[in-house]
Amino acid sequence: MISGRKPLTVSETLAEGIARIAAGYGQSARADAQILLAFELGRERAWLAGHGDAFLSRAQADKFFEHCEKRAAGVPVAYITGFAGFYGREFAVNEHVLIPRPETELLVEDALTHLREAIANSVVPAPVLTVFEAGVGSGAIACTIAAEIPHAALDATDVSASALEIAKYNARRLNVQSRCTFAIADVVKAYPPRRYHVVVANLPYIPTVALPQKPDPAGFEPRAALDGGLDGLQQYRKLLGRLPHMVRAGTLVLLEAAPPTIGTLATLTRAALPGAAVEIRHDYAGLERYVAAVAPPAA
Repeated sequence: MISGRKPLTVSETLAEGIARIAAGYGQSARADAQILLAFELGRERAWLAGHGDAFLSRAQADKFFEHCEKRAAGVPVAYITGFAGFYGREFAVNEHVLIPRPETELLVEDALTHLREAIANSVVPAPVLTVFEAGVGSGAIACTIAAEIPHAALDATDVSASALEIAKYNARRLNVQSRCTFAIADVVKAYPPRRYHVVVANLPYIPTVALPQKPDPAGFEPRAALDGGLDGLQQYRKLLGRLPHMVRAGTLVLLEAAPPTIGTLATLTRAALPGAAVEIRHDYAGLERYVAAVAPPAA
């Protein structure tokens, strides 16, 4: 509490918040403090720079400093605000779902390009394009695709009922719920055989022994969304076992992982889809980030 002291201006409050975050897990203290203060005030970050002399209420300052203490302990900013940005939209998140990563936007962009090409090449005026996502989490991938492609119908699964509630909520926020079907399942078991135009997944891919620990922000994320088992690919093996029954000729398969496991994932994908064109694609930093495969005509 800050009772008994003079009211603080925006500039003074921000400076103290930066110091509090920097004293803990403060690698990005300034940016984090700006986001948290703007969130608490219901303003854009740019507003802070032009209103440094404005005063905060005591309640506003107290709440902001509470946010800063959480961040200093390592709690991700998105869990504090309850929202994370992804592909130009905001998605509700909480401790039951993985926080969407910027690099996953590249995977979404590839899916959108593939679907738009399918629309352009179709002789049907408005083809229904089917997409499957395993491990939907917050719904950032599925809901983004549905929002960008009006003719897309999405099936998505997650092993967590709590995560599915967040995904459903985000689908409603984006008004795509009528084209998104969510089901609780261990990767793919919830749906009858169906062949999709796109299959996408950002399943757990971190080996158990390498799981991040608090105060690393990733250590606050749900273990089930991170733990890929002994070699990091336990969940992907389940998906790949079903994949031949889920694709048609030309289906695009996009599987996100990371450099330590991506090579093995590509090998497993080639084995699951003989004859498929399989390649490893890179993220913004040039790191190997996801496997892209196009199912062969025989599919």
